[in-house]
Amino acid sequence: MKIFLIGFMGCGKSTLGRKLATKLGYDLIDLDHQIEVITGGSVADYFAVNGEEVFRKLESDTLKGFDYPKNCVIATGGGTPCYFDNMDWINKNGTSVYIEMSPLALAKRLEKGIAKRPLLSSLSEESLVHFIHNKLEEREGFYHQATITLNGVNLTADIIRAELLARG
Repeated sequence: MKIFLIGFMGCGKSTLGRKLATKLGYDLIDLDHQIEVITGGSVADYFAVNGEEVFRKLESDTLKGFDYPKNCVIATGGGTPCYFDNMDWINKNGTSVYIEMSPLALAKRLEKGIAKRPLLSSLSEESLVHFIHNKLEEREGFYHQATITLNGVNLTADIIRAELLARG
């Protein structure tokens, strides 16, 4: 089974993905890490040098071109489901789990690492919640196409695992 974790940056896709993969005995594929392997640098640097449009194309190509193991957990980038036909592709090729969180909860998680996030690096702390709110409004139509939606506050790998098992 391929399990795609989707949601806004800071919702816990990579952290929960690692824990879920361990619990299930699956491989973890972090899409941002794969992009860093391809580009030889950080996602933030690639994004800054090449712009969002070029980055989103590479992200989509990486998502669709990766040779996934039969059983794996894939931590996607926050915007991955929202470009090209990525969300359709994700749902055709696995089970998608949307880790849903409020703008305020996301902002609290993102405040410390703001410089490492390409879309946030120029924002003041005051404008972060507003930015997240607006981006979520743009993206939620894609995120809500997920097979499973779970509240990200206090979410654990055990809760995700139980929900996956309950849905067969």
